Amino acid sequence: MYVCDNCGQESSKWIGRCPSCGQWNTFKEFRTKQPKASSKSGSPLGRGTWATAEPTSRPIALADIHADDEPRIDMLDPELNRVLGGGLVRGSLTLLGGEPGIGKSTLLLQTLLRLTAMRILYVSGEESARQIKLRADRLQAPATQQSAQVPSTASHLQVVCDTSLENIVAHIEQEHPDIVVIDSVQTISTETVESAPGSITQIRECATSLLRLAKSDGPTIILVGHITKEGTIAGPKVLEHIVDTVLQFEGDQHYLYRILRAQKNRFGSTSELGIYEMLSTGLRAVSNPSELLLGDRSGDLSGVAIAVTMEGVRPLLIETQALVSTAAYGTAQRSATGFDQRRLSMLLAVLEKRVGFKLAQKDVFLNIAGGLRVSDPATDLAVIAAVLSSNVDSPIAADVCATGEIGLSGELRPVSRIDQRIAEAQRLGFKRILIPAANVKAISPHSLSIEVTPCRRVEDAFRALFG
Repeated sequence: MYVCDNCGQESSKWIGRCPSCGQWNTFKEFRTKQPKASSKSGSPLGRGTWATAEPTSRPIALADIHADDEPRIDMLDPELNRVLGGGLVRGSLTLLGGEPGIGKSTLLLQTLLRLTAMRILYVSGEESARQIKLRADRLQAPATQQSAQVPSTASHLQVVCDTSLENIVAHIEQEHPDIVVIDSVQTISTETVESAPGSITQIRECATSLLRLAKSDGPTIILVGHITKEGTIAGPKVLEHIVDTVLQFEGDQHYLYRILRAQKNRFGSTSELGIYEMLSTGLRAVSNPSELLLGDRSGDLSGVAIAVTMEGVRPLLIETQALVSTAAYGTAQRSATGFDQRRLSMLLAVLEKRVGFKLAQKDVFLNIAGGLRVSDPATDLAVIAAVLSSNVDSPIAADVCATGEIGLSGELRPVSRIDQRIAEAQRLGFKRILIPAANVKAISPHSLSIEVTPCRRVEDAFRALFG
C-alpha cells in the first residue's frame, strides 16, 4: 500500500502526483496484512464471510443516547485549560506538536508536576531519566516570577525510558496511571510492523493502538510530535485524524513568548489561544498579554499604531510598527514580519489609489511587535495608520488605538465582537478608539469612558488621526 505523506490518500500503486492534495513525490510505501481468503460464497455482497458475520454492535436510536458533559481533568494552568476547552478529557488522545527546542517537554513536565492528585506515567524515547530529573529540579526551583508554586516532591510521577509499544502497554497495565505522556510518538515502534521507527506505518499503527487503549477505559494519553521543515507534524495526516485533539506550540526562539493553539478539538473550540513567557525556571502563563505586547507607549515616535485584534474570542492589543523610507535601489522593497506580505501590498495599493499617497518609490517595512503573527483582518486600520504616520513623520497619540478592515475601495468594513474590543481598550487606559462606522449600531448603549470615533473611509481615519 502507498500512502500520501501530506494528506493520507491511499493507493495500491505508486503515484507521482497525489490526486487529492496535488503534491508531488509524497507517496510512501508501507506493508499491510493481506485478508484471509474466504471459503464461503453466495453472499449477496460478494464478500464471503464479511457480509454474513455477526456484528459486534447494535444501532441505537438518537433519542436513547445520553449526551452528558465529558469529565475533564483540571490541568491547574488557566492558559492550557482555555485551549483544551475546560481541561483534559478523560480517556482522550491528545497530540502536542512543535518545533525542536520550543518548550513542548517543559510545558508538559511543569504541568504534570502540579497534578499531585493524579497518577502519571512519563514515557521518554529521546531523553534519559537523569535528563528528565534535571529538568524537573530546575522547574521545581523557587522563583518569584512563577505564578504557581510547584511541589518539591513528585512521587506521583513515574518515568520510564522505552521505545517499544508492547513494553509501554505492559507498563500501563501494571501501573494503572491516570495520564500517560509519550515523548515522542516518532520514537516508538511495534513488533507487528517491519519498518523503522518514525515511518508512516509505525506512526499509524502505534497511534491506532494507543487510541484503542485510551478508549477502552484506559488512561488519558498525550503524544508529543515533531514538526517537519514544512511546518507540519511529522507523519501523514492520518495521525491528526486519529487523535481527538491537536495542539500546536509555536513561537520564535529569539522571543520570550510562546503561543499554544488548538488546530483540532473534538471536545471544545479551536479558536482559543494561550500565551506563555519563557523564563529560566520554565514557562509562565500570561494572563494579560496586551500589557506585555504594548511596550512603552511614549507617543513621540512616528510609525507606531496600536491595533485591537481578536485571537479566537480573546481581545488583544498589539503594537504595529512601520518604516517608510526612500528606495535606495530601483525597485521598492516590501517586507512584513508577523503580517501577510500580500495583504500589506494590497493596503499600500489602496493608500496610493484612494488617498493619493505615492508609495511606489518608497521602501515599506512592517513589524508586529512581540514576535506574534496576526491574521485578523481588523488589523488593517492600524497597519495603514502606522504607514501613514511614518510617511508624514507625525506620531500618533499614545492613548489612541484602531480596529477595522480595509476594502479595495478604501472603505472600512465592520469587524466582529466590537464590544469586547472597545472594553479591552478601555480597560488598558486608552482614551480614543477608531472603529468602522458600520459597527456603531452594534455598540451596547452602556456608558463608555473611551471616545469612539467612527470612520467610513480611509480618508476619514487619516483626518481623525492627523487633522
